[in-house]
Amino acid sequence: MRIYILLTLLLMTELLQAKEYKVVYDCSSSDAIYIKSRMWLVGKTMDMMKEQGDDSQVVLTLHGGCVAMVSEDYDMIVADEDVQHIKKAQAYLTELSKRKNVKIIVCEMSLASNAIENKEVLPFVHISKNSFIDTIKLQNDGYALMTFK
Repeated sequence: MRIYILLTLLLMTELLQAKEYKVVYDCSSSDAIYIKSRMWLVGKTMDMMKEQGDDSQVVLTLHGGCVAMVSEDYDMIVADEDVQHIKKAQAYLTELSKRKNVKIIVCEMSLASNAIENKEVLPFVHISKNSFIDTIKLQNDGYALMTFK
C-alpha cells in the first residue's frame, strides 16, 4: 500500500510540474528564407516542450507577405528565387497542421492584397476576416505573442 501512495505522490508531483504553453506565432514577413526557418522552428520548439513533459496550444496567424505559403498555387505570386523556400515552408506548415494542438489562421484581407482567392487556400487553414482581431483575442486569453517580421 505504501508503494501505491508513493507512486501516486510522485505522479502528482510530476503532473504539477508540467506546464501548458499557449502561444500565438504572428507572421507578417515577406522573406521566404526567414519564413521557412520560422516554420521549422515552431515545430522544433513544440517538440522540445513535449520532451520536457509540457503541453502546448499553438496558433499561427499569417498575414502580409507571409500568406503566400497557404496558397495551393503560389508560383504566380512568389519570386522565382523564393519558390523553393516557400515550398519548404508550406511543407513545414502542412506538418504542423497535423498536430492536434495547432491552429493556422490566415487573414482574408492579406489574401486579397496578395491576389489569393479563398478557394486557393489550403484546406487546413482557417480564414479570418482580420487576423489582428484573432491575435488580440488570443493575447487576452493568455497566449504569449511571438512575432515573425
